Amino acid sequence: MVPTLGEGAALKALVLAGGVGTRLRPLTHSRPKQLIPVAGKSVIHYGLESIRNAGISDVGIVVGERGDEFRERFGDGRDLGIRITYVDQERPDGLAHCVLIAQEFLGADDFLMYLGDNIVLEGIGPLVDEFEANRPDAMLLLGKVDDPSEYGVAVVGDARNVESLVEKPETFVGDLAVVGAYVFSPAIHDAVRAIRPSGRGELEITEAIQWLVDTGRRVVGYECPGYWKDAGRLADLLACNRALLDRLSTDIAGTVDADSTIHGPVVVARGAVVSRCELVGPVLVESGAVVRDSTLGPHTAVGPNCRVADAEIADSILLDEATVQGVGGLTGSIVGQAASVRRGTEGPLLILGDSSEVVLGP
Repeated sequence: MVPTLGEGAALKALVLAGGVGTRLRPLTHSRPKQLIPVAGKSVIHYGLESIRNAGISDVGIVVGERGDEFRERFGDGRDLGIRITYVDQERPDGLAHCVLIAQEFLGADDFLMYLGDNIVLEGIGPLVDEFEANRPDAMLLLGKVDDPSEYGVAVVGDARNVESLVEKPETFVGDLAVVGAYVFSPAIHDAVRAIRPSGRGELEITEAIQWLVDTGRRVVGYECPGYWKDAGRLADLLACNRALLDRLSTDIAGTVDADSTIHGPVVVARGAVVSRCELVGPVLVESGAVVRDSTLGPHTAVGPNCRVADAEIADSILLDEATVQGVGGLTGSIVGQAASVRRGTEGPLLILGDSSEVVLGP
C-alpha cells in the first residue's frame, strides 16, 4: 500500500536534479535535463513515480538555479501522491555535497538517493525491500555493462559486500556499474563530512562510500533486475524512449480517421487528431497534436500541440509544439520545443542556435 500524505514512511528519498545538462544542449537551454520528456513524461517523473510505488512519501528534490521550473511542474507533490521538499544548491558541487546540504531534511532517517536523470524501468521497490531486510550501512544499485571503463564500477566480494569503487577503470576490475540509486543509513553523514573535494573540486559520493568501506561499515551491492539507463546523452534519451514505448498498449482516445491505418501498439491521446496516416507502433501522439498525411513509427513520440504533415518519422521524439512538414526519412532525432523542420523550395536553409547539431544523410 502506498502511504498517503501525512502518514509518511520511515525511509525518505533524496532526488538529485541540480545538474546543468551540458551533454544535452541545446535541449537544456530551454529546460532542465530532468524535465525533458521521453514517451510522454519527463525523465524525473518516472523516478518520482518509482519512489512513490516503493512506498516512500517524503521526498526531497535538490535543485539548482532552475529550481522554479521544478516547483512549477510538481508543486508540493500532492498530485503524485508524495510530499516534496525542495533543497536549493547554489552550484553543482558533487553528489555528496547534495547529502551535506540536505541534512536538515534528512535528519537521522535512512534514505534513498536517486539521480533524477536516471530511469530504472522495474522500479526501486526491490532495492528498498532488500535494504530494509538486511540493514547494511549502504546499498548500491548495480548493473552489468559492456564497457566498464565508462562507469564507476563496484568491486564486489562475498555476500555481495562492496570492497571498493573504481571510477572509469583503465583495467578490468568487474562489470558492475553503479546505477543512479543508493540507500543509506545515517552513517553516510559522517562520510560526507569526512571527505575532501576531489581534483575537480567536488565532493564525490564514490569517495564517501569508499570511506564507509574503509572504516569497516557494511556496503552491499544489489544487481538491478531489469532495464536502466542514465539519460544523460541524446542517444540515451532515444534508448529510454524506445524501452518505454515498448510497454505501450493501444489506446485511441483522440480522433483517427478512416483513411488511417494502425499497426502495433499506438496511443492517440484525447484532443489529438490523426488523418490519412500510417502509424507503426509503438507510437505515442499526445493531446493537441495534429498529424496528417504522414507515416509515424516505430518508436516515435509526438508531444503536445505538435504539427506533423507529409512526413516520415521513426525512432524520434518531438517535444511540445514542434513542427515537421514535408520531410521524409527522419529517424533517430529529437526535435526541441517549438522547433521547426520543413522542406524548403530552394535548397537547405539552417538556422541553428548554440550547441545545436545537424547530421545530414548521404
